[in-house]
Amino acid sequence: MAFSAAELHVLRRLLAHALQPSTAPLTTSEVQDCLRLAASVDEAVLEAGRLRAFLLDDLARYRDALPGSLSGYLELLQDALAAGYEPGPDDLAALRALRANPVAAAVLERAQGVAERSVRRRLRTTPAPRTRLLALAGGREEARGAEPGPKREPEPQRPSPAPSPEEPAGPGHPERPARPVPTPGEVFPPRRKPTPPPAAGRAAG
Repeated sequence: MAFSAAELHVLRRLLAHALQPSTAPLTTSEVQDCLRLAASVDEAVLEAGRLRAFLLDDLARYRDALPGSLSGYLELLQDALAAGYEPGPDDLAALRALRANPVAAAVLERAQGVAERSVRRRLRTTPAPRTRLLALAGGREEARGAEPGPKREPEPQRPSPAPSPEEPAGPGHPERPARPVPTPGEVFPPRRKPTPPPAAGRAAG
């Protein structure tokens, strides 16, 4: 981008105003000059964008017409590289196919260098992606089990139940003597006969 003499004069006045310690406001004419300069810069940026888009479209047309458009393609590509163009995979593939031509081989070497620098710059400016944590089966349960917690006291050992009488006799359970079955007379003892009252004569004598 090239500035005219008047635009350079405005830029010098703006720089002097920004660097001087006084805070005196700009005059109306100076403000108008600044606005005109900003508009000119915006228009130049837009025009540069339009020219770049036209150049890239023209370059793509010449690339699609290879190898018949070899000379025109190489000339446009060199101009684009000088203007800051970063060659893409299509350009590199086309140049590799035409490396038998000395000019194409030289342009290929230059384009590869530009592409490598572009990749390195992108890697430096692009933040590293976050690593994804893959959940493993049982990982959460194992993590919970590994957490320290209150120690549990061992439960007291319960005594083994005593063998029932119905259990068969064996080496660990010796046979017990059978209890005698009571007789009906022992369960229901006979009633005693009531004694007769004493005789009256005996009581009187």
